[in-house]
Amino acid sequence: MSGHNKWANIKQRKGSQDAKRSNLFSKLAKEIIVSARQGGGNPDTNSRLRTAIDKARDANMPKDNIEKAIKRGTGEIEGITYEEIVYEGYGSGGVAVIIDITTDNKNRTAAEIRKIFSKHAGNLGEAGCVAWMFDKKGYIAIDAQKYGEEEIMETAIELGADDVRRDGDTIEVITDTEIYSEVVGGLKNKKVEILNSSVTRIPQNKIKVEEGDAIKLLKLFDELDNHDDVQDYSSNADIDEKIIEEYANS
Repeated sequence: MSGHNKWANIKQRKGSQDAKRSNLFSKLAKEIIVSARQGGGNPDTNSRLRTAIDKARDANMPKDNIEKAIKRGTGEIEGITYEEIVYEGYGSGGVAVIIDITTDNKNRTAAEIRKIFSKHAGNLGEAGCVAWMFDKKGYIAIDAQKYGEEEIMETAIELGADDVRRDGDTIEVITDTEIYSEVVGGLKNKKVEILNSSVTRIPQNKIKVEEGDAIKLLKLFDELDNHDDVQDYSSNADIDEKIIEEYANS
């Protein structure tokens, strides 16, 4: 469920989410519950819920789990009340990190996230300290080893995407949040395999990170990925793909 960065895309390409399926299903269920609670249980009239269900299906989450999560969100089944919070801070090298949290205990989660940042040479900041550096957009990652950039650009722009660009082995499609679901659906209808997609925060500018800071950041991202309450995170770190590959294989 990680957000916009090369680390997320490389891990998705390697299929590492399969090893953490229970953690992933827990995060997907939380998103479905919150989406249904806020906008109702009908995915035809609740685009956020429709997106959450699509992601759950893509991850092979059992249908019964999806239906129970929807009913917990609408109140048909008793369940835990979750709260959505945004944390902002700085990682090693001074890069900005912004995190979307869904939790049933914000005090516990705040302490845990603060500890993770401190452990990896970072620190949490005040609300608003880095949010201005990011734009909320739909983000879709496609393996550039399987598809041509021109091919994807033609299809995505026709579907209404804002931008298509290549970053290393990834073709990135950026969309307005309101048409994100339609662009994802349109690409799937064209039989395009999607590595990673979400409504996330895209950095306006990136900061090049040296190897020492990069390793600390990747360890930070790893722990954020593994934390049950972290739904998404974004950073403005620009980390060399070779460093990421070496870390992923270590």
